[in-house]
Amino acid sequence: MAKNNKESYSPEDVSILSSGIKIEGNIFSDVRIDGKVIGDVLSNGNLTLGEHSSLRGEIKAKNITISGKVEGTLFTSEKLVLETKSSVTGDISCKILVVEPGAKFNGNSKMSESINITPNNPNESRG
Repeated sequence: MAKNNKESYSPEDVSILSSGIKIEGNIFSDVRIDGKVIGDVLSNGNLTLGEHSSLRGEIKAKNITISGKVEGTLFTSEKLVLETKSSVTGDISCKILVVEPGAKFNGNSKMSESINITPNNPNESRG
């Protein structure tokens, strides 16, 4: 299950959010998302967004694979894969970027050897 407490987050926990699920809020977990999320996602490991997923918010993860739709800012400390049916609108920062034929990306990209994916201050306001 997705964790709501950053202190209890463990990279061994993997959550699956199935198609038809809608979440408004932040997620702190290794997760596969096939539903809709409005909020931020933080994973110290892998994040997978399935073909029918939709996510609006900031994403920070070690590795991200996208087949669905994303609107927001993405930070990966390792690899970002935009699969054939993916659609990403927003800025990305990553070490390795893979864009498959057919993937759609509108925004700016920055490639760097060191991308910080540490969480924002949980008390910080997101006006």
